[in-house]
Amino acid sequence: MRNFNQFGDTVKRHREALGLTQRTLAEKLDVEPSHVAFIESGRRKPSLKLLARLADVLGLDRQDLLVQAHPEAKGLIAETKPERRKISPSWRRFIENKHLLDRYNVTDRELRALEGLSFLGTVDSAKEFLAILTLIRDIPGK
Repeated sequence: MRNFNQFGDTVKRHREALGLTQRTLAEKLDVEPSHVAFIESGRRKPSLKLLARLADVLGLDRQDLLVQAHPEAKGLIAETKPERRKISPSWRRFIENKHLLDRYNVTDRELRALEGLSFLGTVDSAKEFLAILTLIRDIPGK
């Protein structure tokens, strides 16, 4: 019964799809061709440094390739979920007040900085946002 070698099969399949021989792949990775053969056959696992180069050369996702080479690492890799930040009512009122933003010539860059502060939840009014904006604008050396 053949031992399933998903990692080696993935490397070989992508190498061949790119029209690379084991020798040319080895040259790109700065390893011996026999090392590529051992990786594809499942007799060797690449170091993390080589795994990263292998993923880059073959155009593969580094994390996916890591999990294929070292399935035990899957439990160590936290799935990243986009963090949903709740927009505070005071921030919403501030950014929707176009007249106020125009009157104080608030730039997009300044809005991004103030938005970061809004996520801290400590600013309660447009007046406080404007006070912080004034402080930002008056920073010496800016």
